Amino acid sequence: MRPGDCELKEVTSAPKKTEQQEGDLDADRAEVVVIKSRANAKGVLEEDALLENGSQSNDSDDTSTDQSQVLAPPLKETSFSIGLQVLVPFLLAGFGTVGAGIVLDIVQHWTVFQEVTEVFILVPALLGLKGNLEMTLASRLSTAANIGHMDTAKEMWGMIVGNLALIQVQATVVGFLASLAAVMFGWIPEGHFKMGHAVLLCASSVATAFVASLLLGLIMIGVIVGARKIGINPDNVATPIAASLGDLITLALLSSISWGLYKQMQANDYVNMLVCAFFVALTPIWIIIARRTPSTREVLYSGWEPVIIAMAISSVGGLILDKTVSDPNFAGMAVFTPVINGVGGNLVAVQASRISTYLHMTGLPGAEPQANRPKCLNPCSAFFGSGLNSRSARVLFLLVVPGHLVFLYTISSMQGGHTTLTSVFVAFYMTAALLQVLILLYMADWMVHWMWGRGMDPDNFSIPYLTALGDLLGTGFLALSFHILWLIGDRDSDVGD
Repeated sequence: MRPGDCELKEVTSAPKKTEQQEGDLDADRAEVVVIKSRANAKGVLEEDALLENGSQSNDSDDTSTDQSQVLAPPLKETSFSIGLQVLVPFLLAGFGTVGAGIVLDIVQHWTVFQEVTEVFILVPALLGLKGNLEMTLASRLSTAANIGHMDTAKEMWGMIVGNLALIQVQATVVGFLASLAAVMFGWIPEGHFKMGHAVLLCASSVATAFVASLLLGLIMIGVIVGARKIGINPDNVATPIAASLGDLITLALLSSISWGLYKQMQANDYVNMLVCAFFVALTPIWIIIARRTPSTREVLYSGWEPVIIAMAISSVGGLILDKTVSDPNFAGMAVFTPVINGVGGNLVAVQASRISTYLHMTGLPGAEPQANRPKCLNPCSAFFGSGLNSRSARVLFLLVVPGHLVFLYTISSMQGGHTTLTSVFVAFYMTAALLQVLILLYMADWMVHWMWGRGMDPDNFSIPYLTALGDLLGTGFLALSFHILWLIGDRDSDVGD
C-alpha cells in the first residue's frame, strides 16, 4: 500500500503543478495571439487586446463560468425590455432633433445664411459629428463598460482622458476638412471664390466642432457611467442621448459662432484667421494626451478613414440641403431635415452598437468569424430571424412611425416650419422615413459583421459610415418628397414666409 499511496500522491499533486504551468503558457500564448491579431487587423482597439489577456490569464480555473456570466445579460433581453430601454432615450433624442429643426428653420433667414449659403453645407457634416465622434465614443465606452474594462477607477479615468483627447483631435481635423468641402461644393457650381467667406467657414466649422465635441463628450461619459451603475445597458441609452442634445447644441453653436464671426469679418478680417490658428495650435497637445492612453493610441492612427469619408458623405447631403432650401418654394424642408436624419441616425447607431457589443463578447475582431453566416445577408433574415439582433431590429423599426408622428405633431403645435401637415405630406414623409431606416438597419447588420470578419473594430468604423449614410438618404428622400409634392400640387401659400 505504501508504494500505492506514494503513487497516488504523485498523481494528485502533479496535475496541480501542470495546471499552473499550463495557465502560464496559456497566458503567454494569449499575449502572442493578441499581439499578432492586433498587428494584422486594422482598427482593433488595444483595450480589447488587454481585456482579452486579462480574461484568459485570470480565468484558468473556471473560464466557462465567467464567460457565461458576461454573456447572460444581453441574451436575457426581450423585445419588451429592449423597447422599454430604448423608448425614453429615443423620444428625448427626437425632441432634440425637433429643437434643432426649429432652430434651423429660424436661422435660415439670418444674414449669414443668406449671404454665405455654404454654411448650409456645414450643417449635415457638423451635425454628423455626433455619429462620427460622439456616438463612436459612446459605442466604444459602452462596449468597454459591458465587458468590464471600466470597473476600476484607474481604468475608467484612463479611458475618459484618452477618449476626450482623441475626439478633440478628430473634431478639429474634421471641422477643418468640412469647411474645405463646403468651400469646394460652393465654388464649383457658382464659379467664383471669396477668401473672406472661406476663412469664415473654416473658423465657424472648427470652433463649432471643437466646443460641441467637448461638451457632448463630457455628457456621454456621465451617461455611460451612470447607466452602468443603475444596471441599464449603456448601448440602449448612450447613443440616443448623445443625439438628443447633439443636434441642438451643434446647430445652436454653428449659428451663433458663424453669426458672430460674420459680424467680425465686416469690421476685423484677422479675427477669423486667429480663431482658426488658435484651435489648430491646440491639436498637438491633444495628440500627445491621446497617444499616452493605450486604448486610444491605435484609433488615433487608424481611425481617420471612416471619419473623413463619413464627413464627405454628409457634405453631399449638405449640398442637397443647400440647393433645396435656397429655393423659396422648398424653404419648409429645413425644419424636417434634422428630424428625419437624427431619428435614422439614432436608431441605426443603437443597432450597430448592440451588434458590436455582442460580437466583442465572442472574442477579437477577425479571430472567430461566425459559422454558417452568408456573405450577402438576406433582408428577411436581418429583420425576421430568431436571433437577438433581428429582434432588436424589429423593435427599432417599429418605433419609426409612432416616433415621427409625435415629432411632427410637436413641430405643428409649436408652429414651426412653413409646411402644412396634410395627409398627403405625412404619407410621403413617412414613406421616406421608413425607407431610410429600413436600408440603414439592414446595412448595419451587414456592415458590422463584414468589418468584424476583416479584423476591424465596428465601434470605430461602422457608426460614422451608417450615420453619414443616414444623413444622405434622409436629406435625399426628403428633398425628393418635397419636389414630388410640389409637382402634384400639394403646396402651401405660406411657403418661404
